[in-house]
Amino acid sequence: MKKLLGLLLAMTMAWPVTASAEVLKNVDLKGEIQTIASDARHDKNKAYQSGTNFRVLAGLSADLVEDVRANVLFQYNDAWLSGTEGNTVQNYWDEVRLAEANVVLSNLFCCLEATVGRQFYGDEDSAVMYLGPNHYFFGMNKAPSLDGAKLVYSDDFKTFTMLAGKLVTYTTVTSPAGPSTVVDDNWTVYGLDLKLNLTDTLTAQVYGYDFMNSKYNAARDEKRHNGFYGAKATFAPEAATLSAEYARGYEANRLFREGNDSPYMVKVDAALNMDVITPRAAFYYAKGKVSPFGNYYPGLAIGHVLAGDDAPFAGYSGDGVRMFNVGVDYVWNKFVFSLDGFSFQDRTAKDSSTWEADLVAKYNHNDYVQLFAGIGYAKYGTVHKSAAVMDTKDNTVGQLGMLIKF
Repeated sequence: MKKLLGLLLAMTMAWPVTASAEVLKNVDLKGEIQTIASDARHDKNKAYQSGTNFRVLAGLSADLVEDVRANVLFQYNDAWLSGTEGNTVQNYWDEVRLAEANVVLSNLFCCLEATVGRQFYGDEDSAVMYLGPNHYFFGMNKAPSLDGAKLVYSDDFKTFTMLAGKLVTYTTVTSPAGPSTVVDDNWTVYGLDLKLNLTDTLTAQVYGYDFMNSKYNAARDEKRHNGFYGAKATFAPEAATLSAEYARGYEANRLFREGNDSPYMVKVDAALNMDVITPRAAFYYAKGKVSPFGNYYPGLAIGHVLAGDDAPFAGYSGDGVRMFNVGVDYVWNKFVFSLDGFSFQDRTAKDSSTWEADLVAKYNHNDYVQLFAGIGYAKYGTVHKSAAVMDTKDNTVGQLGMLIKF
């Protein structure tokens, strides 16, 4: 290693100054640092809980030649005082993960863009499909990705995406040498996504994703194929935005074969942007768990708990969830204040509702640095009052954090 570093240093010193400047001009440093501190009065064991976790993403992006760009990004995430205090630098380095390593080919056949290698995928606000860094979720401070190829065709009217790859999930295994982390490569994903700009104010989207388990065990009633498909429409005239989405899941040993009791999801959002004030409303209804890869977790006391458990939001109860939300955003100078009220029920509404109220403030120090704080109070309904789940009548959650992007 020392010889390699010495060689690199010698090459750098010998490289012409003009050539070095030309190379560095095409290299961009990218990444982000997120720190979240959370304080909950009750957790699932009726105990007082507090903690801080953080995530660092750092890497480079460079134009190699014309229409070819390379990206590499590393990830490290952990919790403060998580039992690693006093470790050596090597112990920390062993926890660094490769989050992205890909090349992007633009203008392929004059109309396509291809991304090949480890990459993030999806929209961060998606309720069904997102692999990438999440923000503001305590206990879920990580950035999953996939190894694969993505091909995109785009023009003024449509954007068509094709995807194939392997999910990158890490599993801890124990050996005589001690615990270690390995990549679980059981799941292969195939996906199609079509977005249409029907008018200046109306867009439509249809999508479908299949996850194939190459090591499924039929004796344990595991299925070879798991997936979902759906459609979304968005109407955005002037300052208003209205969107509706429907998705349906399946689980079978053969592709395109759906069971009689398949899970499904309906999500409706509305907002009116009046510059300083933006009132919002949302409705979410799910029967079963349509997808484990969504990034929709409303509520500091309800949604964030599910996120920390790596459970989809539809896992609120064994029968799904019915959620109503009304809220308002208020912008003042560099501050954004958000006030939200939630009602959570099991899908059939046979149990009493859990009510939650959240107040969140974000301070945009500049284009790269944001500070945020929030407090949420939840009064639990029947589902969370049960002894097996919470055995308490209410909960208060506080949150502080910092997000730096570069």
